[in-house]
Amino acid sequence: MKQQGLKLAYMLAVLNATIIGFSFLFAKTALAYANPLDTLTFRFAASFLAISVPAAFGWIKLSYRGKPLYKAFLLASMYPLGFFTLQAYGLQHSTSAEGGILYAFTPVVTMVLASVFLKETTTLFQKLSIFLSVFGVVFIFATKGSSINWSNVTGISLLLLTCFAFAGYSVLARSLSKQFSPAEITFLMLGIGFTVFLALSLVSHTATGTLTNFFKPLFSGPFIGSILFLGIVSSLVTALTANYILSKMEASKMSVFANLSTIVSMAAGAFFLGEEVTMYQLVGSALIIAGVIGANRFGRKRAKEQIVTTNRAEA
Repeated sequence: MKQQGLKLAYMLAVLNATIIGFSFLFAKTALAYANPLDTLTFRFAASFLAISVPAAFGWIKLSYRGKPLYKAFLLASMYPLGFFTLQAYGLQHSTSAEGGILYAFTPVVTMVLASVFLKETTTLFQKLSIFLSVFGVVFIFATKGSSINWSNVTGISLLLLTCFAFAGYSVLARSLSKQFSPAEITFLMLGIGFTVFLALSLVSHTATGTLTNFFKPLFSGPFIGSILFLGIVSSLVTALTANYILSKMEASKMSVFANLSTIVSMAAGAFFLGEEVTMYQLVGSALIIAGVIGANRFGRKRAKEQIVTTNRAEA
C-alpha cells in the first residue's frame, strides 16, 4: 500500500511539472489584460472558490482543532504569498530568462534546507543528479543567448529569494504533512492567498483612483479562460498534489521535478507558438530528465538498503 502511494506521488510530481510548464502561456495571456497583483487576486479567487464548494458540502473533511495553525500561516507566508510577490516584483527588474535560470536552483536550496531542518540525507549520486538537472536548465537558457545580469542586484536578489520561499514551503509542508491532511493545508494556503492579494489589490486601486479598472478584465473571454486554468488547475490542483507528494516523498526528491516544467514550457512554446526547438535544447532536456531520474532512483536504492539493514538489526 505504501509503495502504491509512492508511485502515485511520482506520477503526480510529473503532472505538476507539466501543469506548471503550461501555466506560463496562460500567465502571459492574463497579464495582457490585468496587472500582476489583480491577476493573482482573480487567480486565487478562482482556486479558493473551487475548493470552498466541496468543503461546504462536506465532500472534503477539514478539521483544525488542536492543530498548530500558526505553522500553517507561516507556510502560506512562504507560498503563495512570499513566492508570488517576490516573483512579480523580481520580474519587474529582471527578464523572464533570468527568472527561469535562477528558479532552477530551487532543488539545491531545498536539498540544503531539508538536510538542516528535516535531517534528510542524500547520497553523492543524488546530489550530482540534482546539480545535473539544474545544469540542464541553465544550458537550455544559455544556448538561447540568455544570461544573468549580475549588476542588477535588486532583481537578482528578489528572484533568488523566490527559491528560498518555495524551498521553505516544501520543507515546512513536508513537516506539517504529519499533522494536516493535504486538503487542510491547501484550503488554508489558498484562502490566505486570496484574502491578502485581494486586500492589496483593492488598496492599490483605491490609492490610485482606478477601482473601476479592477473589474474590467472580467469582460474578456481569454482572461477568464486563463484565470480558470491558473486558479483551478495551476493553483488548486498543483497545491493539492504537491501537499500529497510531500506526505509521501522527501522534499529534496520532489523539488527536482520542478525543472521538468522547463521542458514542458519549451514544448508548449514550440507547439502553440511555433517557437524553434534546437539540438542544444534537446540536449539540455535530456540532462534534466537524467537528473530527475537519478535523484529519485539512487534515493530509492538507498531507502531499500536502509530497510534491509533495519530488518537485519531487528532480527
